[in-house]
Amino acid sequence: MNDNNDKLNDILNEIDNKKNEVYEPQEEIFEEDSAFLNENESREEQYDEIERDHQDYEFDDDDGFDEVPPYLTDVSNDDHRRSRTEAAPKKKKKKKKKRKYNRLPGVLILVTLIFGISIISSLVIIGFGKDMLGIGKSEKTHLIVVPDGATVEEISLMLQTDDIIKYPEVFSMFANLRQEGMTFISGEHFVRPNMPYETIIDELTKVPTEEMGESIQVTFPEGINLIEASQILEENGICDASDFIFYFNSGGFGVPFEDRLPLDSSMKFQRMEGYLFPDTYFFYENSSPEEVCQKIYYNFDTKMNAEFTLGKKTYETRYERMEELNLNLDQLITFASIVQKEAATNDVMTNVASVFWNRLNNSDEFPKLQSDPTSNYSNDVIRPNMEYFDQVKIDAYDTYKSPGLPPGAICNPGIEAIDAVLEAYESDWFYFIANINTKETYFSETLEEHEEKQAMIEEQYAAAAAE
Repeated sequence: MNDNNDKLNDILNEIDNKKNEVYEPQEEIFEEDSAFLNENESREEQYDEIERDHQDYEFDDDDGFDEVPPYLTDVSNDDHRRSRTEAAPKKKKKKKKKRKYNRLPGVLILVTLIFGISIISSLVIIGFGKDMLGIGKSEKTHLIVVPDGATVEEISLMLQTDDIIKYPEVFSMFANLRQEGMTFISGEHFVRPNMPYETIIDELTKVPTEEMGESIQVTFPEGINLIEASQILEENGICDASDFIFYFNSGGFGVPFEDRLPLDSSMKFQRMEGYLFPDTYFFYENSSPEEVCQKIYYNFDTKMNAEFTLGKKTYETRYERMEELNLNLDQLITFASIVQKEAATNDVMTNVASVFWNRLNNSDEFPKLQSDPTSNYSNDVIRPNMEYFDQVKIDAYDTYKSPGLPPGAICNPGIEAIDAVLEAYESDWFYFIANINTKETYFSETLEEHEEKQAMIEEQYAAAAAE
């Protein structure tokens, strides 16, 4: 037994020497092995313990240990050495663990992106659908005037401009798919934003029939006021007079000239007096007041946007000349309404306008226009038709009591009166007087001259009465 122990100690010493030569970092581990072997354990248990400990170390080819380390083959027990040699596997290099990447953030980003695209796509589809079906849109009627030979694309843009539809490309595609060779009827059509595309197309392609009622011709003469115009409409069975007055003054039809109107109209008797353009119109019997108003609004806007020639200069629109004179639209129409009522004939409108231009430009000497028609409108139209009596408003329209132009028009002027104001003819006249019987108008520079002509006209009246 002692011999075996001595021999075992020699082996362990040899292991220690080889350990120091081959792999120095293993020093602590081999010392532990020696300590284990010094205990009173069986040889078999000691070898098993050594093998378990050394299996945790890897030996590279460069270290010369491709096979079982030689110090393990020197054990005197041949059977045990043989079993150990045969059972010992070739040591492999320890593989480095691959870094695992967290895929969760990428997955979340992808899911969020897909979800976002889905929401946006859904909203777009819903938007198209609501527009096509007219869901949640205004019920206000709009007048659309289709030009002769207009294409689907042109009509689609017109509808978009008037806020009838939002997507002209979708409307064009829908119209083209609905029926090939479809013909849009030129002329006036009334549509609403809350109409489905199909209904709008039906309206624009519908030929007028007897079911739509009788077409009635109505003429509004120059100088008519809104109350008189509303009575004409009611008498012809077109619409109720009070309804017409309400809708005409309310406006908001999206016609471009409305953007030029003042926001504050509290001093006006009729907010839209002056904007009923005198002309001949065709209305259907029992028409909607909105439809009637829009036809008149559209006609006024067309006239104001027409080309205007003054002397040798041509303006693209009357608005261009109006702005050149530093007038706003309300001032122009109010001024023209006075000229319309004062001028005995169209021929003298330019001269009449020049008198009021001179007074306005010399307000220190002539603070008041002193126009008889303004006094007549105050007393004959405003006073008896006021819902609540307001003397301040009555006086504001009377240019014998208030300076400058009145708060609003006193009638609806024709294009000749508007152009007479825009001409701004230069003269030296500050007075004029007309003979109602002969339609002659006399102009004067001074008050004395004016009074002489006034006396002359009174004599003419007396002579005419004597006959």
